[in-house]
Amino acid sequence: MKFAIVFTVMAQFALAQGTAPAPCDRAPVARPNGAAGRGGARGGLVAAEPATPEDVAEMAKLQGLPSYRSGAGDGDYSIGPDYAPAPEQTKRAGVPEGKVVEFAMNSAESKFYPGVNEPFQRPVCVYVPAQYVPGTAAPFMVAADAYGMHYSLPAILDNMIADHRLPVMIAVMIQNGGAERSMEYDTVSAKYADFVEAEVLPRVEKEANVKLTKDPEGRMTFGGSSGAAVALTMAWFKPDLYHRVLSYSGTYTDLQRGPDAPHGAWEYHEHFIPDNPAKPLRVWMEVAQNDIGANSPSANRRNWVIANERMAAIMKAKGYHYQFVYAKNAGHVDAKVINQTLPQALEFLWKGYPIKK
Repeated sequence: MKFAIVFTVMAQFALAQGTAPAPCDRAPVARPNGAAGRGGARGGLVAAEPATPEDVAEMAKLQGLPSYRSGAGDGDYSIGPDYAPAPEQTKRAGVPEGKVVEFAMNSAESKFYPGVNEPFQRPVCVYVPAQYVPGTAAPFMVAADAYGMHYSLPAILDNMIADHRLPVMIAVMIQNGGAERSMEYDTVSAKYADFVEAEVLPRVEKEANVKLTKDPEGRMTFGGSSGAAVALTMAWFKPDLYHRVLSYSGTYTDLQRGPDAPHGAWEYHEHFIPDNPAKPLRVWMEVAQNDIGANSPSANRRNWVIANERMAAIMKAKGYHYQFVYAKNAGHVDAKVINQTLPQALEFLWKGYPIKK
């Protein structure tokens, strides 16, 4: 059964350096600019030097993590090497079906991202559950790269809301700026969160006829790769807006440098998290055995496996509520991992949030 899609303002997609953002329902798997597929990279993302023996030993410890299971608490886990899609992805008879409202935003009208070379159209897809009561303030997630449409998120939410495993929540799936993706996502600042708050969410409320909660406990960010980095960045710089973060193959590496982040998102586990009091964040994060830079030295700050492992270690040390999942026999933002774990990740992240029955 196909999801009901309401087209409100879908314009012709403009080109940006020959690349236009993909529509939400055809969004590609997200990778950092220049990254190759499973476990490799090109375009200068990873240095040619091999990982040091110390790096190899650090990553080898992940093989011994306990197996991830439904209902697990805070801590470090492993999954694989075999995978199966979660049953929550399959539509069930008798379950109320939400709708997806789709519209496009013209970058020429944006004060934040008007287009480096020329204006472009940014697709946005909004899942609205059948149980939503118009006029009520709903919890929601913001998904970078329009994550969700290509991972059966509407079906998952339909099933889990009906089963009272998740609150009646909205999903705001925002496509990236095409050629500007790394600038938007890998820049370590509050800019993208401010863009979403000032320009995207008001349009969402208007186009989808919904009201979004202002309570940070009812707001979640979600992404993969650089989209995962911006998901954490949104919550880190704006904990008054977001308390829940879902991260697949997070790019907590050195891609976009700035005066306050000389090592880019590597600063999160190098300085930001260890050097600051714990923030009221709840985080679910994953990295894969064959992720980008798995065979490169950590000294180059381009090893995704070590970056995520160190993120987990410092979150544990600082007392965060978190789960870290190491995916064996998997690659960067591997679809088989997401298809198996997304419902469990959502259930962990929304633990403690009121669910009306």
